[in-house]
Amino acid sequence: MRPAFWARLRFQVLGGILLAAVLPYAVRLMANPVASDLVLLNNTLLGTITAIVIGGWLMRNVAPYPGSEGLASTLPSLGVAFGGLLIVFVFGRIPYNRVNLSAGFVLAASWFFLISALVQRRQQLRIGIVPLGNVAQIQEIPNVSWQVLQSPDQDISNIDAIAIDLRADLPDDWDRRLADYALQRVPVYHTKHLIESLTGRVELEHLSENSFGSLEPRPDYMMLKFAIDWIAALILGIVLLPLLLFIALLIKMTSKGPALFRQQRIGYQGKPFTVYKFRTMKVASDNAGDARNLAITREKDDRITPLGRFLRKSRLDELPQILNVLKGEMSWIGPRPEAEVLSRWYEQEIPFYRYRHIVRPGIAGWAQVCQGHVAEVDDVRSKLHYDFYYIKRYSPWIDLLIVVRTVRTMMTGYGAR
Repeated sequence: MRPAFWARLRFQVLGGILLAAVLPYAVRLMANPVASDLVLLNNTLLGTITAIVIGGWLMRNVAPYPGSEGLASTLPSLGVAFGGLLIVFVFGRIPYNRVNLSAGFVLAASWFFLISALVQRRQQLRIGIVPLGNVAQIQEIPNVSWQVLQSPDQDISNIDAIAIDLRADLPDDWDRRLADYALQRVPVYHTKHLIESLTGRVELEHLSENSFGSLEPRPDYMMLKFAIDWIAALILGIVLLPLLLFIALLIKMTSKGPALFRQQRIGYQGKPFTVYKFRTMKVASDNAGDARNLAITREKDDRITPLGRFLRKSRLDELPQILNVLKGEMSWIGPRPEAEVLSRWYEQEIPFYRYRHIVRPGIAGWAQVCQGHVAEVDDVRSKLHYDFYYIKRYSPWIDLLIVVRTVRTMMTGYGAR
């Protein structure tokens, strides 16, 4: 079965060229058709087309795994292509139009990300499974047509890729067959890695199991991210101050109690800190229940005020955490911090739970955009696997992917309670 036309690289690259190279060129040409600008525009057009072709090829070949890993490769692949183009322009002293080049990168990144998300959502992969080793779990993943290969000689002409547990002891005939697959350019995926990419989750077997051979994520990016977080929080805090004051006034006018909600949570390196949010619930009485139940937000919780429901759905209730970012207690992106009473409970019930404190907690997180709000231990265990995936893939690229998905979440209200 041939893939749909919109799933083919040729269509994706052509669409990117028309949207990100030809469209800005035509708009600029109609707005200012001066002969002196024509050389700049032509150079930028040809360069942008080249960068899009190279970026599309990199996306298809550098990160062959489908799912989250494929989406996360969009920005770095285009970044390398357009970065290389900029180097050629600057060091080659080739005149170019900065506005068109910047617009081309933004439009190309948006196009490839959206089309890749569409392909992954609507195209059902056909993956053959070599029935050796630990392969039972992978067949439970939905939206994939799994086919168990009974022998190395089985016809795979209708299969897109092969999944196999590469840690298993393979018979000689399967070893030879895997070499044949590689020569035929048939993708062969390690089952554990494929599960992580398709689900966006990592189920840790050992604490040392991350991408860098160390328990601690990349310290260079952690320091850079801290600086970017602080500068962004300072700027946005000033810009959004009128909105923050207006929301606080609305809360005071519509329900009794303070505008801000303060709660002890567990943060970076397992240290408690006070998180700030806009209050979205009625103020609890002293005898309303035990601390653990009070900390859990249930589905259709009747404690939530009408205004609070809107603030939760739009995620505007999280804005006061800008103060937590300025204090160095939180990041914009990271695992969501849990209430101290819940965190202590989860630590007793779930192995490795404390490992999520290896990075600063965030206002938005991978688990939040993939799964939404959860509270029960079994659901938290599943959410923890998303946190581990984020820590394992700790990089600017997954942070940018979370930003894009957070915008979608704010528009749809997915996961809010």
